[in-house]
Amino acid sequence: ALMQPGISFRDLVEASAVPPGDCFPTRYGVLYHGVGLADEYPTLPHASDWTSDTPDRVLEPGMVLCVESYIGRLGGREGVKLEEQILITEAGNEQLSTYPLDTRLLG
Repeated sequence: ALMQPGISFRDLVEASAVPPGDCFPTRYGVLYHGVGLADEYPTLPHASDWTSDTPDRVLEPGMVLCVESYIGRLGGREGVKLEEQILITEAGNEQLSTYPLDTRLLG
């Protein structure tokens, strides 16, 4: 619901969930990134990693962002990496990824 045309990158990041404190050493480096072979533009960091030179533009129709997460507890044995691809549309957004989440993996 946060991913709407016109929302600023910073507002999106600041409204996003914050991982538990004991997960920060093992979290993925960005919350959102563009589609490509690596973390393509825009790469939107966690709020705590936002700096004065982080680009702050707005979501526009036609952009595709990956909602990215890897969360693992410090000293834990396992972690989980999830990614959803979201197309920003004139009316809001559309989830492009269609694979189901297997709740058995949530432990």
